[in-house]
Amino acid sequence: MRSRMYLVLAAMVAAPATVSAQANSCAPGTVTQDACQKAVDLFQYMAPQLGTVIAGGNATLGQGGTLGGFTTFPFPHPKFSIGLRMNALQGSLPDLENAAATPVPGDRQSSMIPVKDQVIPGPSADVAIGLFKGLPLGLTNFGGVDLLLSAMYLPEFEGSNVSRALPDGGLKIGYGARVGLLQESLVIPGVSFTWLKRDLPKANLSGTTAAGGLEADLAVNNLEVSTTAWRVVASKSLVMFGLAVGAGQDKYESSADVIGRSGVANGEARVEQNLTRTNYFADLSVNLMLLKVIGEVGMVQGGEVETFNQWDGKQAADKRMYGSVGMRLSF
Repeated sequence: MRSRMYLVLAAMVAAPATVSAQANSCAPGTVTQDACQKAVDLFQYMAPQLGTVIAGGNATLGQGGTLGGFTTFPFPHPKFSIGLRMNALQGSLPDLENAAATPVPGDRQSSMIPVKDQVIPGPSADVAIGLFKGLPLGLTNFGGVDLLLSAMYLPEFEGSNVSRALPDGGLKIGYGARVGLLQESLVIPGVSFTWLKRDLPKANLSGTTAAGGLEADLAVNNLEVSTTAWRVVASKSLVMFGLAVGAGQDKYESSADVIGRSGVANGEARVEQNLTRTNYFADLSVNLMLLKVIGEVGMVQGGEVETFNQWDGKQAADKRMYGSVGMRLSF
């Protein structure tokens, strides 16, 4: 994927441009207009997929209701759970090597860009802490509160012609809360509302390329992907197994600064995207005493993403399936 991205970015160094995430945002009549538009569309195509990988489905895999506040066994402490998960999106990558930008001045040219299927992974860790058990309501409780935390780690990287630096560090902490609508009991399922903010660590990418015989130093700075998500989830434990189903809404906010430098000229572009999507999922868990092993399958859909170029396959805002596997310890 690096070579495809750099091929597009290399064509942007011949003249400066400032763009946003709209289909007709690149300055017309310059040698870089077509390359600029393809770079914008590449960003727009990939940003929703990165947002889904970060947001995932259930805020806590296999969990529907709240944890139940405090317990006194074996000593007084808030109930809590710790989980590890791997999200995987049924994604696709544009094959930009087969959609070269027009290297002459003039208007942008709409291309039919092929795409290739690609599974896009995203590991993370989750912590839930019970703060309040809730108020009694018949055989259950209402209004319990859990604090939710998550962590995503992205390592730095340096190779022969590409590097990834993390100016604020590779660890990004997410946060949110879960409010219980029904506390799970012997006969009543757990039902809750969750809100969670998860972000990708800010990254600076740099590399060199010689696309079209043009030597260039390329940088993608301040790459950020932020997500906020709310969910309504119901779950029920069935001794050895547990089921959970839920639905909600995701909001993705993505941005980056692209800079190209060569002996000829410098060019730069600012790209941004805001997108809202519907998310729904189902979890199946296996209960092993304190440990749960969970699998999840879900789908996101909705929203509109305008692109000037066309895609020979999945479109930027098409619905996409994802899955998660993980484990969770509860105390």
